[in-house]
Amino acid sequence: MAAPTYLRSLQALELSVRHGSFVGAAADLGVTPAAVGQRVKALEDYLGVELLIRGRAGVTPAPSLGSALPRLREAFRALEATAEELELQRGRELHIAAASDFADLWLKPRLDRFRAANPHILFSINGEGDAPRRLGRVDCEIGFGELTGEAGRTLLFRDYVVPVTSPENVERTSAIAVRDRLEGFPILHLDFYKDDPAGLSWPDWVEANGVSRAHPDRGMRLQRLRPALDAVAAHAGVTLCGLALIVERLDAGAVALPFPVSMGCWSTHGFTARFRPDLQSQRHLDRFRTWLVGEAEATADQLARIIGAA
Repeated sequence: MAAPTYLRSLQALELSVRHGSFVGAAADLGVTPAAVGQRVKALEDYLGVELLIRGRAGVTPAPSLGSALPRLREAFRALEATAEELELQRGRELHIAAASDFADLWLKPRLDRFRAANPHILFSINGEGDAPRRLGRVDCEIGFGELTGEAGRTLLFRDYVVPVTSPENVERTSAIAVRDRLEGFPILHLDFYKDDPAGLSWPDWVEANGVSRAHPDRGMRLQRLRPALDAVAAHAGVTLCGLALIVERLDAGAVALPFPVSMGCWSTHGFTARFRPDLQSQRHLDRFRTWLVGEAEATADQLARIIGAA
């Protein structure tokens, strides 16, 4: 039996004894119970002895496993300790998976502030960065979706969605009455918010604000925010976009609001972060978590001031 196969079979055997079932071993290994059983059976066939007794209640060690079982357990405890030690040595790296628009428009522009205080921490965001690409679980996962209260998931902020266009288009239409300002204007539809129960689409916005617009369901449809913002900056029309991700662009005059900010709508969904539970005590991850939550709170306060001042 080849060494890699031999080790996989021994691991399946040890975990099956530890959990008392193929099901428990399968959960640890990320395979099916049938695959665990096949690995154990391959080892039994190779050695020519029965190693586990299968029963309705699970599995138990066969007499032939005998004195080998304590050594097997000791060996895998040593391997697990070694793996944990190697994981600790990877402490300068953070691997993050984030919604592309969140990463490009919110996280990356702020990350220099974290790097300035933590210059030795390396990052990989969606597989790119100064940390080498790594297979397996990421340290932090950030996405936009429904707020389920799932354990271990932290709400960063909800967003406030408003029409956005170029400053030149705002100037061109500023003399037109608010009710008629959208008529004849090219509108860009974003699928980013399509599943949000708040109704963050053009037809919903037009109806909610009593704005005149023929066929508000027509127009170019885009999957991501960034291409929509690029089109807006090129004077290609107006789109609905969350303020949280574009405050810096708004302050810099790269985009502008063609309607009063009070005509926006809070999202029901929100941006949330989930961190690896087995790395809770890692100092570099703790620092990033604290920084991320602080930046998110600053963004939420910024939104409150903008909307409150309207």
